[in-house]
Amino acid sequence: MPEQQIKPDTEIKVVCFDLGGVVVRICDGWEQGCAAAGLDVREGKITPDSIDAKSKLVYDLTTGAIDGEAFFAALTEGVNGLYSHEEFERVHRAWILGEYEGVATIIGALRDHPECAVACLSNTNNVHWDQMLGPGGDPYPAVLALEHKHASHLLGVAKPDESIYRAFEREMNASGSEILFFDDKQENIDTAQSIGWSAVRIDPTIETAPQIGSALTAHMVL
Repeated sequence: MPEQQIKPDTEIKVVCFDLGGVVVRICDGWEQGCAAAGLDVREGKITPDSIDAKSKLVYDLTTGAIDGEAFFAALTEGVNGLYSHEEFERVHRAWILGEYEGVATIIGALRDHPECAVACLSNTNNVHWDQMLGPGGDPYPAVLALEHKHASHLLGVAKPDESIYRAFEREMNASGSEILFFDDKQENIDTAQSIGWSAVRIDPTIETAPQIGSALTAHMVL
């Protein structure tokens, strides 16, 4: 049976992608990150205080309150040298595993329709941002192809906080169902839908391009 199209109440003006889990593959947890970096998983004492401290550091990195160097230094101190500054950086950089096949092609096809802007809204940090765009690594074609690039560390707030979605709306001069949004985390989808965005959750454990393509067809974008 052919897929049913969704007749939008409002024409889509912006197609917005999360990056990790939608455009690029990322590690699922510390063990996979260590494996990607070629490091062993070491046994160390983890306390509630150290977990809380790490969560705060990750939030600060994601919202741009600290940069990668400060983040790695604080992590090293927090684990009493269990991993070195250089090792934390290796794991961090290895966290991005590459692009999902076919997503760059979809973004290229969207770019051929100038009436619809193509953007990202990603929770990320300065190290991964530079890594994906080129200055700190090999650039990722799908990320480079995005016309409008918006990130938590640049906006100073992270999803699922509503304020980052509102900041994106102001930057893009679009709102509500004019925006079609793809993300792999349900809490981020929930906030987007609560303010009227057309939001589609992507399963990061399988190829994402077919999921994105189906949604674009259903919303009559491609």
